Amino acid sequence: MEFFKPLSTNTNESQPKNNSEIEQTKCLIIGSGPAGYTAAIYAARANLKPILYEGLQPGGQLTTTTEVDNFPGYPEGVTGPVLMENLKQQALRFGTDIRSGYATSVDFSKQLHTVVIDNEKTIQSPAVIIATGATAKYLGLESENKYKGLGVSGCATCDGFFYRNQDVAVVGGGDTAAEEATYLAGIARKVYLIIRKDYMRASKPMQERVAKTKNIEILYEHQTKEILGDENGVHGALLIKKGKEEVKIDISGFFLAIGHTPNTVVFKDFLKLDETGYIITTPGTSKTNIQGVFACGDVQDPHYRQAITAAGSGCIAALDAERYLGNL
Repeated sequence: MEFFKPLSTNTNESQPKNNSEIEQTKCLIIGSGPAGYTAAIYAARANLKPILYEGLQPGGQLTTTTEVDNFPGYPEGVTGPVLMENLKQQALRFGTDIRSGYATSVDFSKQLHTVVIDNEKTIQSPAVIIATGATAKYLGLESENKYKGLGVSGCATCDGFFYRNQDVAVVGGGDTAAEEATYLAGIARKVYLIIRKDYMRASKPMQERVAKTKNIEILYEHQTKEILGDENGVHGALLIKKGKEEVKIDISGFFLAIGHTPNTVVFKDFLKLDETGYIITTPGTSKTNIQGVFACGDVQDPHYRQAITAAGSGCIAALDAERYLGNL
């Protein structure tokens, strides 16, 4: 089935003349990171001529990660930003049209799906691959918002440099918190790892890494009541130990590592989501409840959230999209 006249291979002709003109493409990918870039590699090699919009965080969460030791093909490890740049360049090599921008609204009610980028540009495509990832969660404290950027951060690898030889805290008990704490331990003088429960949820290797790091102090059964600071930024945190005892720690940096929220708000009127907002896909596929709309990466994965699983799901999404288009 022909949904639209194929775009010219001439770049200038393929672009709309103004923002009101609707651009059409065979395959549209929303979001980057290992899922989006891998989907682009496979889609481009299948001659789908994909257009990919990188989103608010080009390269995804891995651009805020230092060493990645568990991505196949890198025996000596690789930094997150380098890995993402490599994937991007590979997608470009096969002809992916990679652009800046993010989806601000969608209409999946018709077979030719409509996506608006940056509240300005309208693109239509019969096959849309969603790879918008997830965003770090915050505690919701008023003081947390007050000192965001002044000592409060959701990304240790982004901001840790500013706390060299200072005392900092990390909130969380999972792998992300353990990784953030060990990273900061190589920069800061001391790291408090604040854990709400009386145990860590992190994997055994990550727990062992934390235990072996001498300047990390684990505070089990502690919750943050308030972040303390002044016009110069954070200088402490008030904690509640075992639900009753107040404990004050002196810190200049407060890092959140308590989970993520999938970036799916823009899709909620059309796609089925689980109770926490992750896109529900047909098991073993990237297919959503809307034909021609596929989801991959952390936006549909509340369990594994690994670079390699995201990349694998990106491959699945591109193959699903190719087969879908082939049957139209």
